[in-house]
Amino acid sequence: QRNSGALYKGESVVKGSPEKVWECLKPVPNGLRVKWDNNVKKFELVEQVTENVTVCRTVTPSAAMGIIAPRDFVDVILVKQYEDGTITSNATHVIHPSCPPQSGYVRGFNHPCGCICVPISGEPNKTQLFSFFQTDLGGFLPRSVVDSFFPSSMVEFYSNLAKAIKSLKDH
Repeated sequence: QRNSGALYKGESVVKGSPEKVWECLKPVPNGLRVKWDNNVKKFELVEQVTENVTVCRTVTPSAAMGIIAPRDFVDVILVKQYEDGTITSNATHVIHPSCPPQSGYVRGFNHPCGCICVPISGEPNKTQLFSFFQTDLGGFLPRSVVDSFFPSSMVEFYSNLAKAIKSLKDH
């Protein structure tokens, strides 16, 4: 029986077009996300299922001053672009034969989660970003550690994302 934990939802208007925001968010090996998101150390492509569907392994660093050991997550991810310019990334945990648990990492479990980048009418350089996740970190962490980690980590996510988008504009 998995402890499902809390469902977190973030929402912000960020300065940058949906394409720029997505460029910073997309879960790809050697993408921008590993450079700015402190909770993502590495993305590995496990399988390219279709053009829009992948299976990825995400590696996270240790956190909370080492209380939270490095984790890895294996998810199936669907990326979809809509006619109105909205871009979504939808993911959930999957067991994949070529990506068994690895030593040195606690295997975590993502319930359905994702990001939605929505264009704002009349504001081409702004994007409404929704993010939601429900993560079981696995292992034997006290609930209080988990509950205190996610909210502050989410604030940091939006702050670091804004800086990453700004640095894209400057180049």
